[in-house]
Amino acid sequence: MKQLNQEQAKRIADRVIGFSKADECSISIEGNQTGNIRFARNSVSTSGLTEDTQLAVRVAFGKRVGTAVVNEFDDKSLEKAVRRAEELARLAPENPEFVPAVSKQDYLTTKTFMSTTAAIDPAYRADVAAAAIGQARAKKLVTAGFFTDSTRFACIANSKGVFGFQEFTDLSFTCTARTEDGRGSGWVTRSAVDARRFNAAEAAEIAIDKALRSVDAKALEPGRYTVILEPAATSEILGNMFASFSARSADEGRSFLAKKGGGNRLGEKLFDEQVNIWADPWNPDVPVAPWDNETMLARKRTDLIKNGRVASLEYSPFWAQKTGKQATAGHGNMIMAGGTKSLDELVANTKKGIVVTRTWYIRMVDPQSLLITGLTRDGTFYVENGKIKHPVKNFRFNESPVTILNNIEELGKPEIIGGDEVPYQMVLPSMKVRDFNFTSLSDAV
Repeated sequence: MKQLNQEQAKRIADRVIGFSKADECSISIEGNQTGNIRFARNSVSTSGLTEDTQLAVRVAFGKRVGTAVVNEFDDKSLEKAVRRAEELARLAPENPEFVPAVSKQDYLTTKTFMSTTAAIDPAYRADVAAAAIGQARAKKLVTAGFFTDSTRFACIANSKGVFGFQEFTDLSFTCTARTEDGRGSGWVTRSAVDARRFNAAEAAEIAIDKALRSVDAKALEPGRYTVILEPAATSEILGNMFASFSARSADEGRSFLAKKGGGNRLGEKLFDEQVNIWADPWNPDVPVAPWDNETMLARKRTDLIKNGRVASLEYSPFWAQKTGKQATAGHGNMIMAGGTKSLDELVANTKKGIVVTRTWYIRMVDPQSLLITGLTRDGTFYVENGKIKHPVKNFRFNESPVTILNNIEELGKPEIIGGDEVPYQMVLPSMKVRDFNFTSLSDAV
C-alpha cells in the first residue's frame, strides 16, 4: 500500500472509530518505505526496498482492553479488526493499572521530513557503498557496512478527539574497515534526517584511517585512566541511564534515582555541573514526533539534567494518577550540551590518556547503581603529551554513566548519534573523563 497523506489517514481513522461499540477506541496507522544496501569484503551483498502499512486498533470496555492489527484497509477488513479487538477485550481480565485514553491534544508539527532524503534511490545507495569500497581497495583494506534510508508516516487518533499525522525521513550508515590480516580495525556511524548532511566518502575515510592507525596495538595494564570518549562510545552507555528516569522505578526503589527510605532524588545534584541534558522534539538535528505513541500525550521540551541536578522524571499515566502528579510523554530524543572543541583539540589538551572510538556488548551489572560492563573496539589509542602515540589493545570495562558524568574534565563538540543501536536519537559530545575503569584486556580488534 502506498504512503497515505493526512486526508487519507484521517478518513480511515474516522471510519475505524465509527465501527467501534466500545467505551473508547484508539488507533495508530504506520507506513514505511525503507531502502537498504549492505556490503562485505569490499562487495555489495544485498540491497532492497521494503514497504509496509499497518493499523492497530485498541478498544476498552471499562478496564478490559483488546488490541488487533490489520494491514488491509477496505471497510470489511477494518470492521473485522475492530470486532476482533472488542472480542478480545470482553475476554480479557480487568487491568488494575488501566487509565482512560487522553482527550484532544495540541500537536505542534516537528520538521521530521526532508524531500532530499525521500528522493534517495538505488543509484544513491550504490554510490554510498562504492565510496567506502573504492577507498578501502585503494588502501588495501577490507570494508563491511550497511546503509538504510526510510520515508514513513504515522497517524494516531482516538474516540476522545485526538488526531495527529506526521511524515518522517531518516538515514543511517555504519562502516567497518579492517586490514587484510585483521590486525587493524576502524569504524564509523552516521545518522541524519536530511541527506544533505551526510557524506559517505567522509564517513568511510574515518573508518579507514582508524583501521590503518590501529595496527600493531600494544598492551597496557588495566586500571583507571583518563579517557577521551567519542560520542559513539558513550551513546549506549548513556542510553541505559536515560531510560532509567522513570518516577515509578525510582519511587519503588528500583533505580539509581531511588532515595534511601523511600521517594526519589528529583532536584538532587548527582552529576558534574557541566552536565546539561534535555529532550526536545523540535531539535533540528534529531527531530521526533510531537507525541508519545504509547500515551498519545503531546511532547514538549524537557530538561532531564540541569547543571548537574536531576530536573525531571517521567510519569506514566497510571503512576501520575496514583501519586497525584501530571502524566508526561515519553521522550523520543536526548540532547547533551557540549563545547566547541574537536576530538583532536581534546587530545591536544591531554597529558596521558586513551581515546575510545566505540564500545560494544554492553551489559547491565547492577540496575540500582547503573553499573555496566562492556568492551572497547575498532580503534583504541594511547595519548601522551597531547599526541596519539600508538594503538592499544582493547579493554573490558566496568563503569557507570553516573560516575562518568561526575568525572568530566572537558566536553567536545556534540554530534548526531542515531540508528538501531541506540535507544534514542541523540546529540552527544565527545567527553574527556578521568578515572575510567578498565578491568582487563580483550582480544577484540
